[in-house]
Amino acid sequence: MLKERMKAYDVPQRIQDVGLYPYFRTIESEQDTVVKIKGKDVLMFGSNSYLGLTIHPKIKEASKKAIDKYGSGCAGSRFLNGTLDLHIELEDRLAKFVGKEGALVFSTGFQVNLGVLSSITGRHDYIIIDELDHACLIDGSRLSFSKVLKYRHNDMDSLEKVLQKCEADRIKLIAVDGVFSMEGDLVKLPEIAQLAEKYKANIMVDDAHGLGVVGRNGRGTADHFGLTDSVDLIMGTFSKSLASIGGFIAADNDTINYLKHNARSLIFSASIAPANAASAIAALDLMEQEPERLQKLWDNTNYAMKLLKEAGFDTGHSETPIIPIFIRDDFKTFNITKMLLEEGVFVNPVVSPAVASSSSLLRFSLMATHEFDQIEEAIEKITKCANKLGILETVGQWVHEG
Repeated sequence: MLKERMKAYDVPQRIQDVGLYPYFRTIESEQDTVVKIKGKDVLMFGSNSYLGLTIHPKIKEASKKAIDKYGSGCAGSRFLNGTLDLHIELEDRLAKFVGKEGALVFSTGFQVNLGVLSSITGRHDYIIIDELDHACLIDGSRLSFSKVLKYRHNDMDSLEKVLQKCEADRIKLIAVDGVFSMEGDLVKLPEIAQLAEKYKANIMVDDAHGLGVVGRNGRGTADHFGLTDSVDLIMGTFSKSLASIGGFIAADNDTINYLKHNARSLIFSASIAPANAASAIAALDLMEQEPERLQKLWDNTNYAMKLLKEAGFDTGHSETPIIPIFIRDDFKTFNITKMLLEEGVFVNPVVSPAVASSSSLLRFSLMATHEFDQIEEAIEKITKCANKLGILETVGQWVHEG
């Protein structure tokens, strides 16, 4: 039965048959503003390397030195033989950077949320999530024995109604993205903090897309709002601004101690490689030493947003370097993605079931290392392709009807 069920799944094949399959595109070069695909130069506007550090010489050098000293891997979990002094150094740096007592490094950001949310609350407690939270927050909450409640995206009236349903003497953990990974908007953290205080709830912020993007020197969403002390747990990843792979949770020392001994995705997963830890440390150095890099990211973001709006695109409520370009039709979204790759522009399609077909979009993301002329070229080509597909003709209708 299993083989028959697997064989019956043919959605990707049907998209491939019409020549519109947009996933697993193979890149033959480093992750820069221009990448090689099938030997051709392509402008990269689909990367999460917001600060453009994956190719920085200091990052590469730190990685090479770590391999020379520690080898290629740790051959075990953090809990047993897989903790290096390098991991401890990274945790100390991260805790200080985001303003918490301690931090704990996991093998990926996804593993952080699985481990934290599955262990930190009990059977009679509550985990409260935004309906547009990242998949790893959703999956982590599913692994918990707690009651999981959902509220409408960034809707504080909806959140308050959910909080009112919770028993007063139970733990209530609001787990939310700092920067929403597809829509590019910021969490309403000041309002959430007020509600958390009113209903004696706790807050966990997934700052995968906020670290290195908002806050002082990229310290993240809580710092951006001046609410670090109001947020109990801050989660982040290394695969975006920190130019590596891995993830962390930062909190008070008691919480870190509990997670060290209860988060199964930490205890039963191998630790990150020495090169990954060294790369993340070097990235933190650069974030602190080169504040102009963050300013360039925002200059690029503001310029791109200006050009997209002038061209007539609907970019939703984005406030960050993640800019959604709403197409609102799955087929057209696949089609324009293919057309743009042929034109030498890489963007990511977001279609159903990830979003409703009427909310399908192109995820256009900026890096600090983009130049204005690259942004201009990409948006000119997006506009040209959108006009060929009649996309801009329908944008006004959606805005008017909305």
